[in-house]
Amino acid sequence: MRTRLAIKTHALLQRYFPERRLFLRSDTDTRFIRLKSETQAIAFVGGSLVVSWTIIATAILLMDSIGAGNFREQAKRDQQTYQQRLNALSRERDERSSEALAAQERFNTALAQVSIMQSQLLDSETRRSEMETGIEVVQATLRETMKKRAELTEKMAALQAGGANDLASAGLAQADSTMDFLSDALARTAAERDQVVADAQDALIRADEMAAEIRQMEIQNDTIFRQLEDAMTVSVKPLDKMFTAAGMDPDRIIDKVRSGYSGQGGPLMPLSLSTRGQDPRGDTQRANRILGEMDRLNLYRIAAQKAPFASPLKDAFRFTSGYGYRWGRLHAGTDFAAPHGTAIYATADGVVTHAGWQSGYGRLVKIQHEFGIETRYAHQSKIRVKVGQRVSRGDRIGDMGNTGRSTGTHLHYEVRVGGEAVNPMIYIKAANDVF
Repeated sequence: MRTRLAIKTHALLQRYFPERRLFLRSDTDTRFIRLKSETQAIAFVGGSLVVSWTIIATAILLMDSIGAGNFREQAKRDQQTYQQRLNALSRERDERSSEALAAQERFNTALAQVSIMQSQLLDSETRRSEMETGIEVVQATLRETMKKRAELTEKMAALQAGGANDLASAGLAQADSTMDFLSDALARTAAERDQVVADAQDALIRADEMAAEIRQMEIQNDTIFRQLEDAMTVSVKPLDKMFTAAGMDPDRIIDKVRSGYSGQGGPLMPLSLSTRGQDPRGDTQRANRILGEMDRLNLYRIAAQKAPFASPLKDAFRFTSGYGYRWGRLHAGTDFAAPHGTAIYATADGVVTHAGWQSGYGRLVKIQHEFGIETRYAHQSKIRVKVGQRVSRGDRIGDMGNTGRSTGTHLHYEVRVGGEAVNPMIYIKAANDVF
């Protein structure tokens, strides 16, 4: 079976690769080299593999170069979009804060008016009670007077029968005068009582109107608070995720930034409004929570500026080597390849601690940042900063080159936390996911 298969294979190769002879002629002799079918087939397959590998490698390099440019442009667009979104959220935050404060002031004014109306209603009730008591007294006095008048009438009749007409007329006139005075007093008291009742009814109607206005304001405040709470959630959670993905404890970072920016005052002071000396509740607590989230957002923005959440290059580049072990040794950074002289930028605010030659690194710049973070930029052709100089994110610190232990023009970028090297792509990718 093997002989037949070998014969068929040889026949097939003879068909496509017939045996050839390569003649080598000299002045005195002629020789030839016989090229078997198997040899020609092996050479053909090997040449095809080399050509295919060359085509694939060229395509990968082209795609990598194009993709690197697109990635950089996309990063720029994402960063601009995030900045615009952050500015819009900041403006909306200020507007919502002003609206919340205005609504709180209107609410407090309404509460004060309700308190005044309640006081007036209590005064009216007190006056009405006093008037009712006065009316009862007047009515008792009137009944007593009527009784005395009846007695005087009887006495007058008796006197008339006894012949004392003058004296009876005088007593009757005095009784009539007393009755007229009491009737006038009773009429005035009744009128005042009716007026007090009318005022009390008006006060009740006004109190109902004020209660309806307060309920409407509470609904409006609830809508505003929900919008602010949603905006804060959308803004703060991605930043929490970014710092967590970078291996940084958000609470510790916030506390450290707050310790350096501890001043208080202005529109972000917590509200402590209470109409009766009680602890703030309801809308006041919600407003305080929103103000706290706004403060956290501002602190995150400060912290993000002080940590290396950015790329050291703004021009087109490609990654040539990542963080990790290479040839048995730790490659402590990430390599970016670009043309000679490409601008290199600081990835966060900090202070330059080294700007010069260092073995292996060539021309090297070290920048010390907050939170114990240090960044390194190696193999530069030209250094544009000095030791002790304070730089901000985006400041140009040097030009890409090929100094030190390097096989080509590139930037070797390192991030160290507490002196230990970490993968720089953790910070770059975390920022790309948010920005």
